[in-house]
Amino acid sequence: MSQNPIIVALDVPDADGALRLAESLAGSVGAFKVGKELFVSAGPEVVRKIRATGASVFLDLKFHDIPNTVAKAVASATRLDVQMLTIHTSGAGAMMTAAEQAAQETAKERVTKAPLVLGVTVLTSMDETELNQIGIDVSPAEQVERLARLAADSGLRGLVCSPLEIERLRGILPGHVQLVTPGIRPDNSQTGDQKRVMTPKDAMTAGANWLVIGRPITQAENPKEAAEAILDSL
Repeated sequence: MSQNPIIVALDVPDADGALRLAESLAGSVGAFKVGKELFVSAGPEVVRKIRATGASVFLDLKFHDIPNTVAKAVASATRLDVQMLTIHTSGAGAMMTAAEQAAQETAKERVTKAPLVLGVTVLTSMDETELNQIGIDVSPAEQVERLARLAADSGLRGLVCSPLEIERLRGILPGHVQLVTPGIRPDNSQTGDQKRVMTPKDAMTAGANWLVIGRPITQAENPKEAAEAILDSL
């Protein structure tokens, strides 16, 4: 993948809109994130079209099921030639290990590089009150740390986490583990439904490898200029 750390979230409802954004941002960002809304609407073909432009793809479907089912889904994503994909760490160790093994084995068969399987810890829209509602009586930071340790022990090479947990995780995880951070908002932008946010520069300084940015770029009057301004701020 590109060394440009910006991953643009293509949180749009159709392939045409996604491809227009991808074309307008070509060369200004490191990758494009395809999430549930776009994938359900446009299917695997939109991933193929984005990859055909030479851009890297982060498939953010957050797989969470029994180990065999998740392994098969990861294998399919690897054959689709994505560079990153997500699973829920709350699926526990056996599921995470199966996912990583599927990525490695399928990539070996295809003679390609395995996608980075990223464990999703605590969603950035969740605060302590919401964790308590589902029976988790610890802070978001404590839950993230617990799940992050489990993910690393299970063989995952990357995590998705709030920027506010980056520095703490850097202190407990092996150095090779890559951190991908949503909840990134440039100065003077609205936080939307994200409750644990940080500026791009502060997140990179804290130790993030990748920054997932959506609305501040995709809803800007000039998305390319917005992306380049964020890159310059780093």
